[in-house]
Amino acid sequence: MVSHFRPWALGVFTLLVTTALIIGGSTSAAAQPAPPPNGTTTAAAPPPPDAPAPETPAPPADPKSDITGFFRSTEIGGLVDARYTVFSTKPVGDAQYRNFDTRHNQFGLTMAQLWLAKAPTSDSRGGFKVKLSVGPATTIVQSLEPGASGVLQNVEEGFISYLAPIGKGLQIDAGKFVTQHGAEVIEAKDDWNYSRSLLFALAIPYYHSGVRATYALNDKLTLMGAVVNGWNNVVENNSGKTFGAQIAYKPTASLSLVQNYMSGPEQPDDNRDWRQLLDSIATWTVNPKLSLMANYDYGADTIAGAKVHWQGVAGYAKIQAAKRVAFSPRVEWYQDPSGFTTGTPQTLKEVTTTLELKATDTFLWRIEYRTDFSNVDVFKMQSGALKKTQSSIGFGILYSFSTKG
Repeated sequence: MVSHFRPWALGVFTLLVTTALIIGGSTSAAAQPAPPPNGTTTAAAPPPPDAPAPETPAPPADPKSDITGFFRSTEIGGLVDARYTVFSTKPVGDAQYRNFDTRHNQFGLTMAQLWLAKAPTSDSRGGFKVKLSVGPATTIVQSLEPGASGVLQNVEEGFISYLAPIGKGLQIDAGKFVTQHGAEVIEAKDDWNYSRSLLFALAIPYYHSGVRATYALNDKLTLMGAVVNGWNNVVENNSGKTFGAQIAYKPTASLSLVQNYMSGPEQPDDNRDWRQLLDSIATWTVNPKLSLMANYDYGADTIAGAKVHWQGVAGYAKIQAAKRVAFSPRVEWYQDPSGFTTGTPQTLKEVTTTLELKATDTFLWRIEYRTDFSNVDVFKMQSGALKKTQSSIGFGILYSFSTKG
């Protein structure tokens, strides 16, 4: 059967398609508002009063933010200390009663250090300090460690801190830290003289291992208490503990007074005999050109049933002759009547004069002349003979840096 084309059928088909397109277009126009005229905007309808506020999308996490924040709040520092000293006695081996600058006619590295430190704050209550050290000074500091001389030898300090939200903030440190005693410290850059005093070398400890807590009552008075293994020991040498306390008082911006006390058993396997140490320090900035300091120490112990004691006093001055030139004399008197700290019952004295030349804020050079005196013949000559005096000329070159300035 042959199909014939009918014109009216085409007209009906066209009418149906056109009607469908018109209906579909009307529906779409109802769903989508007409665009505004050119040059005008249409404000969105306000949400109902009880509608929740739209959430603001969180910014994408920066994977480097934690690392960047860590280095912003952490101090990175370092020190290199080199020396040359000549002694009048020309000793073989170490010069007596000296710390760190002990070798005659030898250029040498005293110490090299690197450290990381973050002080705890109310915004970030955790903190830490790690100070790594190498060199002969490190060996001397560690030489009195009982039992295991290699324990943490190259870690001068290593402790964690927490600022407890108590009052204005109670800082608690746990680990190994340098002693709070004495007017001088291990790093010469922070002392007025290059060589260390008799009090530093003989009267006080170098470091402790334990827990300490520090609290500032106000801007003038700070208290500190500590419970530690003892003097110079990460490894305990008895089952007792040593207790320390400090009162730091700064009545004015120019005057500082510090009183330390420490007591505890220090003899191996002996918890009954307690060592006592009183340490007093006063510092006075007379004016920008002159500063004065004094340090007094008294110690006592019982050794094999016998009472021993030692004491000494040191006086310091620092004269800032120019911005980068300073002159620092020091005088000392030290008494060791039982020979407990020096090996010989004696009274020692010393006079030191130090010239400091500061090329930059990080690089300094010190030239020093010192004479030690004893009331007995104790200073060994190269020949083996003993003398009552020993003089030295020393040169120290120090470079240090810190990201905290």
